[in-house]
Amino acid sequence: MTQPPTNDANSAAESELRKRLSPLQYRVTQESGTEPAFQNEYWNNHRAGIYVDVVSGEPLFSSIDKFESGTGWPSFTKPIEPEHVVEKVDHSFGVRTEVRSKSSDSHLGHVFDDGPPATGLRYCMNSAALRFVPVEKLKDEGLERYLSLFEPKK
Repeated sequence: MTQPPTNDANSAAESELRKRLSPLQYRVTQESGTEPAFQNEYWNNHRAGIYVDVVSGEPLFSSIDKFESGTGWPSFTKPIEPEHVVEKVDHSFGVRTEVRSKSSDSHLGHVFDDGPPATGLRYCMNSAALRFVPVEKLKDEGLERYLSLFEPKK
């Protein structure tokens, strides 16, 4: 019995990701896993900054839009730029709306319609899919265009 041909580029990319990401980050982002509630890095993070895709570095969410949902995962009312995320129907546990990073196709979490005003949405994300960049490091990471989000309103 012959084996189907392998795609060397995909194998190399997968190997690189497995080296770069922790096992949990890989399971969450590449295999649509979920990390434990209340036992993840950012559920209780209150620092100012933005959250980027752990795989691509694409800016996804801002601490300004983060709120306490009581679920044990970081929750946001909206993405920093809607075009950076893709929503897909997920039938793995009833019917939900999965949220994925547009540039890397990483699984991030799910969005629900039980969030606070003004959007009414709760983007319930896995910390393992995110990397937090504090406001004081935005410029160092080439993300200075987001500094204005944190300036006092006049």
